[in-house]
Amino acid sequence: MELLGMTIALLVIVGVLFAAERAYPLAVARFEENVIAILLAAITLISFFQVIGRYGFNSGWQGALEATRILFAWLILFGMAYGVKTGIHLGVDAIIRLFPRPLFKAAAIFGAFATFAYAMLLLYAGWLAYFGADVSTNWRQSGAIGYWTFMFDRGTGLDELRYPVWMQDAFGLQDRVQRWVAYLMLPVGLALLAFRSLEGLVQIFQGKRELIVAGHEAEDLVQQNLNALKD
Repeated sequence: MELLGMTIALLVIVGVLFAAERAYPLAVARFEENVIAILLAAITLISFFQVIGRYGFNSGWQGALEATRILFAWLILFGMAYGVKTGIHLGVDAIIRLFPRPLFKAAAIFGAFATFAYAMLLLYAGWLAYFGADVSTNWRQSGAIGYWTFMFDRGTGLDELRYPVWMQDAFGLQDRVQRWVAYLMLPVGLALLAFRSLEGLVQIFQGKRELIVAGHEAEDLVQQNLNALKD
């Protein structure tokens, strides 16, 4: 799959998510929460049974460590976009809270744009060539899209994570799981982060939210429960 194909696929994913969220916001929210819960559960179960197998039966799954590491990376890459959407990333807003309201809003918009630009830079750095950067030596491998395409073209396997024998026999798969399978969440997660950051920027501009991070949630929580002990 070429760079253009992967780019189109990411645009389709973001477009479907955008349309689905407008039509079924609660269903999309539950889906995102379920994905995070499943990843957490999988990491916990693999680690638990690996400990039981190793110390209880002097055995275990050879690919357990690599599997949990990949799942943890998926959790981070998927969760960072969800964190921007829900505003649960911690941030320091002590200084900008002192700004006049228009300047505070401008700083919030700049923060959202900076997050969007950061995601786009990691997703595909080739666009920096339009600003004079020299990316000619690594044009195809620049950013997550290029790196994933590089792995997809070569089909390199992971170190220890292998397909079950029955899957190899039934589908003619190679022995080791391809790296592009494990790294698929890298471009997808960054595309979602870019989308959520841009979405947050628009919401801040429209006055629907203040920031894309949670900087004042502790004080707000105290104010909400100020009279809780008196009741």
